[in-house]
Amino acid sequence: MAKGREEKSFQLYRYDPSIAAAGIFVALFGISTLLHMYQQIRKRAWFLTPFIIGGWFEALGYIGRMMSSKDKDNLSPYIMQSLLLLLAPALFAASIYMILGRIIALTDGEQYSLIRRTWLTKLFVAGDVLSFLMQGGGGGIMSTAKGDLDKLKMGERIILGGLFVQLFFFGFFAVAAAVFQYRGRAHLNSIAHRVAWRKHLYVLYTVSILILIRSLFRVIEYLQGNAGYLLRHEVFLYVFDAVLMSGVMIAMNIVHPGDIAIMLKMKGDQGSSFVELSTSGQSKG
Repeated sequence: MAKGREEKSFQLYRYDPSIAAAGIFVALFGISTLLHMYQQIRKRAWFLTPFIIGGWFEALGYIGRMMSSKDKDNLSPYIMQSLLLLLAPALFAASIYMILGRIIALTDGEQYSLIRRTWLTKLFVAGDVLSFLMQGGGGGIMSTAKGDLDKLKMGERIILGGLFVQLFFFGFFAVAAAVFQYRGRAHLNSIAHRVAWRKHLYVLYTVSILILIRSLFRVIEYLQGNAGYLLRHEVFLYVFDAVLMSGVMIAMNIVHPGDIAIMLKMKGDQGSSFVELSTSGQSKG
């Protein structure tokens, strides 16, 4: 009976956090975020500011796990890593939502979008803010619970609700992007080769899938509860969160959406001729 009560009681960690694993991801997220800062400044891609803040959240979150590896009963680093790693993908999402609107503007493809471009970003960012606030609020409640199981459960439920909101809006976003590409396929294929919309849209799909998988993992984690199988094994956090979110950041380093901002400026300077089919007859974006 005593063992059963112990299993159900809330524990900060049910394993010894790995300082080596956390250190690897502090380095990965730190380097990638610094590179994103350089790319943002060079390309004047200010809409990626939330993305960069999310990168620092990730790096600081894993610093919190390094601190926890030395004292796993210390509440402060536990709260630090728990909140920052939970909230970082919502900040990634805020910038990712803005990319689709810019691709639509770049390709003159608003007539093929499910939602008017002027409302597209507003709708998804509003959903992202709601998700962020719910997850942050739930995490705040859990951080002040101090062993109050009812308060802990309430915090978990609020976080779970925020994760469901994130899943819904990200899923809808992926559908909106796919519908835009399908409806506008003839138009998009007629655009000049220099307008490299395709690689940015495919990276958008890739990072969206990675964040969806990570959010689904977190939903299952919170449904299982503090004593659940996922929270008993540290490897799942790294496989389904750290690796996937570092993949999001690195993919955006490689195919940087700041290039869209540069192309939009060129389009503004050259007018509609910038997106017209090139004289060489190349039609792939």
